[in-house]
Amino acid sequence: MIINLQNFIEREKPVWDELDTLLTRISREPFGSFELEELKRFHYLSERTSADLVQIRDFANQNELQAYLESLVSRSFSEIQENRSNSLRFKPLTWFFKTFPQTFRRHARCFHLAVAITIGGMLFGGSAVVFDPSAKSALIPFPHLAQSPSQRVAEEEAKQTISMDGKGSFSAYLMTHNTRVSIFILALGIGWGIGSIALLFYNGVILGAVIADYVVAGQSVFLAGWLLPHGSIEIPAILIAGQGGLLLARAMIGWGNQLPIRQRLQSILPNLVSLIGGTACLLVWAGIVESFLSQDHEPALPYAVKIAVGLIELVLLAVFLKFSGRKKEVHHQL
Repeated sequence: MIINLQNFIEREKPVWDELDTLLTRISREPFGSFELEELKRFHYLSERTSADLVQIRDFANQNELQAYLESLVSRSFSEIQENRSNSLRFKPLTWFFKTFPQTFRRHARCFHLAVAITIGGMLFGGSAVVFDPSAKSALIPFPHLAQSPSQRVAEEEAKQTISMDGKGSFSAYLMTHNTRVSIFILALGIGWGIGSIALLFYNGVILGAVIADYVVAGQSVFLAGWLLPHGSIEIPAILIAGQGGLLLARAMIGWGNQLPIRQRLQSILPNLVSLIGGTACLLVWAGIVESFLSQDHEPALPYAVKIAVGLIELVLLAVFLKFSGRKKEVHHQL
């Protein structure tokens, strides 16, 4: 049992640093040779760090230290057990269906905070448009949304057929633009999260203002048919990027974490890569759907079909993030 956490960290930190240095050397020299004494030392350091991990789990407020030790133990176990030729091969399906959702669940509190910030922005933007319609021009700086909702719906519904002109290039633009925005939101976490929070809130303001504008105008069905097919994936993807930004901010601030900032950042780096990689995959799908489905309306494409597609996507995404890779995750914890 740990009597004094501070003394425990001060005593064991040299062990963790030495193991970290050895693992870094192995990753830089994957086919390098090691002396027998070095291998024995590596084995000793791995076992001692594993024992430290068991002890630190008694402290509920040491999540980042626990994550750092888990990372060291996991890397050590991989080096001991691996077949080098196989470990160097990236398995995209395993990463997408296991690593990405497991990472999302492991840092769910950051996602919940990103959702709360966005909802706060939506309430602000929606209230501003409802109580002061002139605020629309300031809150929604997009020319195609400047006209009244009723006028836009009338123009869209006057189109009798579905045109494929320019949809490929528009889809590519959406994918790259939204991915850049997501990377930006995550990267702004480096400034203690202030930039990530500001962008999440601003996105919420725009979304809330647009929703309020169309609902007040009596165009709720058009709004749902327009936003749901791509928004059911795009909006959660942006929130996951915000989750990464808040995770990065937590590592920068280091609340309740005794580790130096370099080790805190090192412990979350794989998680950030997984989160932004998963975000990019989701945004590719959202870009395709927005270009080829969301922009077509009744009578060419019934709203009921578009709304159903959006709801199905939302349910599938929720099931994926909650359950995908869970069996393996439970087995690993055991």
